[in-house]
Amino acid sequence: MRKAVINAVLFPALAVVVALAIFYFVRRRRRRGRGRGRSVLPSHGGARADRFQAAGGASGGYVAGGEEALLRFPGGEALTVAAILEAPGEVVAKSSHSTLYRAGLSAGEAVALLRFVRPACAAAAEDAAAAARVLGAARHPNLVPIRALYIGPRGEKLLVHPFYAAGSLRRFLQEGINDSQRWEIICKLSIGIVKGLDHLHTASQKPIIHGNLKTNNIMLDADFQPRIADFGLYLLLNPAAAQEMLETSAMQGYKAPELIKMRDATRESDIYSLGVIMLEMLAQKDVANDNKSPNARDIHLPASFKDLVLERKISEAFSSELIKQSKNSGKEDNLNAYFELATACCNPSPSLRPDTKKILKRLEDIAR
Repeated sequence: MRKAVINAVLFPALAVVVALAIFYFVRRRRRRGRGRGRSVLPSHGGARADRFQAAGGASGGYVAGGEEALLRFPGGEALTVAAILEAPGEVVAKSSHSTLYRAGLSAGEAVALLRFVRPACAAAAEDAAAAARVLGAARHPNLVPIRALYIGPRGEKLLVHPFYAAGSLRRFLQEGINDSQRWEIICKLSIGIVKGLDHLHTASQKPIIHGNLKTNNIMLDADFQPRIADFGLYLLLNPAAAQEMLETSAMQGYKAPELIKMRDATRESDIYSLGVIMLEMLAQKDVANDNKSPNARDIHLPASFKDLVLERKISEAFSSELIKQSKNSGKEDNLNAYFELATACCNPSPSLRPDTKKILKRLEDIAR
């Protein structure tokens, strides 16, 4: 009798425990699956998405419904709201103002989606669209083109641009450059970056200031062709978020000294950041702490390199293999000239920094 009672109580209890365990396991697996491939934003439903698809006309067309909008640029004519919102995305990078996703479209193409944090990007739909038109009009082989801007009903904003599988210049430098090709690659990268920056600064009546130029924001094609990304993002951010973006650059060593007193980035502050990038492609030591042994490719105080230039201690700044290569190929003077040009870009006085035209001409002479 007692055994029957125990069995009557025990087996149902065990069945409940097993059922709960199975439920927990299945739910956890589903969450993991959603975390890897879920949509960047929840879909707004078939009817509304269909209206956008039907209305999506010419290149650069502004398609709006209520507070929603899709602004297309060359290369993004076929994009629809449904394709963007339903694309499964994987987080590539995060910042205080945005999250970058690698997303797969239904056609099999991979794109990059930059989703802005709503408090950081509080611009009205009309203002955001106006800023996006300015940025979307910037077209150059050394710039990452913007394909579309999506503005959602709750103020969500997504920038769509190509995804570059080769990654960023920062990643490329961390992985290391083949010493036998190092000088040629550095010259090619530098010239390409300057051409892209020159287009931003001079191609239109009002210059486009990058405002956050660094190796993380320079993407690479398969043939080492650099493409500048994230230019002019401050136009889409509120003042506090734009300032925070500058402070992040300062911690990484890219912020020009005059921006301590000024709030707005300028062409001259972009040139300073360019100089840091040029030094970063060459440097083999961290100059933030003179007590440290040579290490890393990180640069925090590029102005301190000037002492090495004045004292002609180039060997303390570059890898010995690069110096050996330059001597063997008769390019030692070119290497010194490149170094001096980079430090000129980092001059503490903005008015003494060369502009992009002068830098480009000098680089082309150095690369010969």
